[in-house]
Amino acid sequence: MLRVRYFAGARAAAGGMREESVDASSIDELTAVLSDRHGERLAVVLKAASYLVDGLACHDRQAALTAGTTVDVLPPFAGG
Repeated sequence: MLRVRYFAGARAAAGGMREESVDASSIDELTAVLSDRHGERLAVVLKAASYLVDGLACHDRQAALTAGTTVDVLPPFAGG
């Protein structure tokens, strides 16, 4: 199981949930599971989000995720 933490707009799109456990082996699989679980509003956010895997930016959506990993979901932020 992975620990998924939501921030800002991702948290709002996940119904205010701060974190949850998910069984997935890659970011692509994770986004599919989360989209099915929470619906279209979160699915839209997940398409544009950035991901931190154990605190490091992850740009490879097919990279293997192992049990116990923490994935932070960071939606695009406004501002300058």
